[in-house]
Amino acid sequence: MSTEPLRLAVIVGSSRAGRFGPVISSWFTGIARERGDLDVDLIDLGEHALPLELSQDPSAEARAVLAEVSPRLQAADAFVVVTPEYNHSFPAPLKNLIDWHYTQWQAKPVGFVSYGGLSGGLRAVEQLRPVFAELHAVTVRDCVSFHSAHEQFDADGRPRDETGPERAAKVLLDQLTWWGTALREARSRVPYGS
Repeated sequence: MSTEPLRLAVIVGSSRAGRFGPVISSWFTGIARERGDLDVDLIDLGEHALPLELSQDPSAEARAVLAEVSPRLQAADAFVVVTPEYNHSFPAPLKNLIDWHYTQWQAKPVGFVSYGGLSGGLRAVEQLRPVFAELHAVTVRDCVSFHSAHEQFDADGRPRDETGPERAAKVLLDQLTWWGTALREARSRVPYGS
């Protein structure tokens, strides 16, 4: 069994002006980076404007943008998607990222950190689960959810009540690490889909 840290890509799924995702992703990646068993890569969709038109033969401009993201997804052993809930669903830039890629998701675990109003983004998570299942990814059961997220964080970007969210993040990361390690070992023995 490999002792190499698991490569975790944390994806900030919103690019909307005034978005709250960077606050939450900064808090979460801070917790993930404290662990010795994870190597964390933050992929912020606000910094990578992927083309909206999907193509089997993308333009040079599209290839340049994809080159900033696709290899990082490919290298990841596991993913955490930080997503808000927009209109009972997840953001369009996140769906665009998912749809531009296929093999990068296969046989890898995906966890979720969601945020929103009263639902805490959980409806977005429930819609993402079958999308990732279609891509042969494994979603972990537990997630971190912030209801009325803007009220849950102080001016320094820390949860006002750190105990519950930190406990939830540990459970999520423990599950993700178990699945990520098991699936990485399986892929090393038999490439997925072979």
